[in-house]
Amino acid sequence: MSLPETDVALFFFVNRDLQNTLFDRLMPFVTSHTFLAFLPFLLLLIWEEKKRAIPVLLAALFAVTLTDATSHALKEVFMRPRPCATFSNVHLLVGCGKSYAMPSNHAANAFAFALTIWFMLKKKAYMVFVAMAALIGLSRISVGVHYPSDVIAGALIGTVIAYVTVMLYLRVTKIAENRWHEQGLFLILLLLSVFRILFIMTGPFDLSPDEAHYWEWSRRLDWSYYSKGPMIAFLIRIGTGIFGNTVLGVRAFAVVFSAFSSLLLFRLGRELYDEKTGSAAALLLQIVPLFSVFGIVLTIDSPFIFFWILSLYLFHHSIRKDGQTSLLPWSLLGISIGLGLLTKYTMAFFPLSAFLLMLIRKDCRKFLKTAGPYLGLIISLLVFSPVLFWNAAHGWITLKHTAGQAHVAEGFVFSFRTFGEFLGSQAGVLTPLLFVMLFTALGKLRDSREGSFLIWFSMPIIAFFTLKSLQGKVQANWALTGYITTLIAFSAVYVGRWNSLRRPTRLATAAALLLALIASVAVHFPSALRLPDKLDPSLRLVGWRELGNEASIFYRGLSALGPAFVFSDSYQVASELAFYMEGNPVTYCANTGRRMNQYDLWPGFGHLIGQNALFIRTKEKGLPEEVGSAFDRCSRQVITLTARNRKSMKFTLFTCYDFRGFKSHAIESF
Repeated sequence: MSLPETDVALFFFVNRDLQNTLFDRLMPFVTSHTFLAFLPFLLLLIWEEKKRAIPVLLAALFAVTLTDATSHALKEVFMRPRPCATFSNVHLLVGCGKSYAMPSNHAANAFAFALTIWFMLKKKAYMVFVAMAALIGLSRISVGVHYPSDVIAGALIGTVIAYVTVMLYLRVTKIAENRWHEQGLFLILLLLSVFRILFIMTGPFDLSPDEAHYWEWSRRLDWSYYSKGPMIAFLIRIGTGIFGNTVLGVRAFAVVFSAFSSLLLFRLGRELYDEKTGSAAALLLQIVPLFSVFGIVLTIDSPFIFFWILSLYLFHHSIRKDGQTSLLPWSLLGISIGLGLLTKYTMAFFPLSAFLLMLIRKDCRKFLKTAGPYLGLIISLLVFSPVLFWNAAHGWITLKHTAGQAHVAEGFVFSFRTFGEFLGSQAGVLTPLLFVMLFTALGKLRDSREGSFLIWFSMPIIAFFTLKSLQGKVQANWALTGYITTLIAFSAVYVGRWNSLRRPTRLATAAALLLALIASVAVHFPSALRLPDKLDPSLRLVGWRELGNEASIFYRGLSALGPAFVFSDSYQVASELAFYMEGNPVTYCANTGRRMNQYDLWPGFGHLIGQNALFIRTKEKGLPEEVGSAFDRCSRQVITLTARNRKSMKFTLFTCYDFRGFKSHAIESF
């Protein structure tokens, strides 16, 4: 008998043959109230172990968190249907559930929790936790929702992660006792990166519209693009080349760049002050909402932060005494700045800040008389040159786009509304108390050599965008690089000098760090806040998968009649459809009065004459006249998609037949 047959036979033996009145009452309770099943033994543990119980329980909860995410990810790999979804004669005592069967999360989590406690305490009395975990695993078979092999696989996963958790706990304890800052930081970043990978694979967020659009770029690699340089497209192309066209494939480099950014910031903080300051700054980068979100979402800011910090590190190395006669640090700096420019054009603030620092500081003016800075500048322009050549061939459209975003045509006008919005957004993404303390820390360090370095790579950027907000809207993340050195300043003043701080200052520092951490956790789990739809920005990252599934149904029906294509009048919708629809079809974006975007530079609709089409618009809208006149006929249907059991998005789908071509050249694109 093959293993699957044995598995099925064992399942029905437990699920039907062993059923009795006691099991019918006990097993549903155990499987649905696992915490209550453990509770009496937890109270015993707390009573017996006293203070030692706290780290043990924290380690056990950490193991459960890691196990749960791992099991969810593996379910999507194995995609094994539950027995209650496969057989009609299952003795089902609870809801069948919508997720896959292999492995059992209940069993995995129960064994991870129980064995972490057992491995750490090693007392015979606590074997009762393991026995309870086994009962929970058995209950999943008894109630009809898992095969025995699902439970065994879950138990093995829980066991392995429990063992790894205990080893990590012992290592962390040793690191803390010996104050090994670098090793401790590396371990934290490693664990955080694992969590982020699992979160990306199993979390609630679909690709943001910008991420989906950058993924579209990665399918059509070029020297540059309408609004940005090519770095983001090449990174996503590498990620999807490894992990496929998946959310992890798109976002993989967000995890990598976030971790390496912190390691570089640690080294810079250590060179400027000490290891404690460097460690604190590196961890701040991970808990401040403005930066932490770019560890799970791959927009241009994820690599941009990395190249900025790398450039800070290389520049500081270049202006040290051992950098006076060597051109290598300046050359590496030029490469780093160039790569930053290929990522985001505001990298241009870096050479400006570096020049101002060397001009103002007497001890650094001598570098302006050497070849190093100019060599670095030339190299950065050479690295950036593909963007310049591409723009020259496309009528400098990026320059025109940037001028439009900067409201250059409007001239200089005062807008206290946008000024107030900008200041509010900065306090929001940094958290208010930390926002104030960052600038206070800079002020306390202004007279020192290290402090001037931090200030010149902070205040010019922040001041520019603050003044810019008086003229027009400035996005909350535009000034983010200006805050990177303020993290070092905060760490030097409030963490590095912790023992000399007064009690109120210590409380304020702890409160600032705690608020930042809570805000970052809320960013990852926004549903816990239950914000109104209008105030919940995370709703922009949900519902797209459902739209792709819904659109795929309509598209299959159209394709059965002959060749068909998909388009929208929004680049965000067109990009999300391309990613989430079956087969990742080529999508198009009609220009019915919107501003220009990258789709207008790609082949348009001319070669699609005679085909049917699926046209999708956001919200509940009618059919634009220019689109309706391009087809023989179109039918309309409004769909409402929900996320987290709340109404989130409405779309209007038009099924159109016999495309005749657009009359307007603007719609046809190039």
